[in-house]
Amino acid sequence: MIYTTQRGEAFDLEKDFTSAERHILQKLLLWRDLAVSVEEFRAKKQEALRKGWGDSGPVQESRNLQTLTRDLEDRVARRLRAEKAEGD
Repeated sequence: MIYTTQRGEAFDLEKDFTSAERHILQKLLLWRDLAVSVEEFRAKKQEALRKGWGDSGPVQESRNLQTLTRDLEDRVARRLRAEKAEGD
């Protein structure tokens, strides 16, 4: 699967990330749509990094993972602003 950030950077999720990072990304892709705040999304990210894959222990955040999760944070913020605007 190819993920393209809002800035146009493309990542091959199979090749550009470790198995543990892909597991974390799966969780964060879900939280992108469920988080009620950017802070909650960040907390879920830190929890996933701390627990690792199947509670295997901490995962070191690579530059690719940092870039992609920053993009996911931006998408959470945009979704929340749009939802707020709809409610106004």
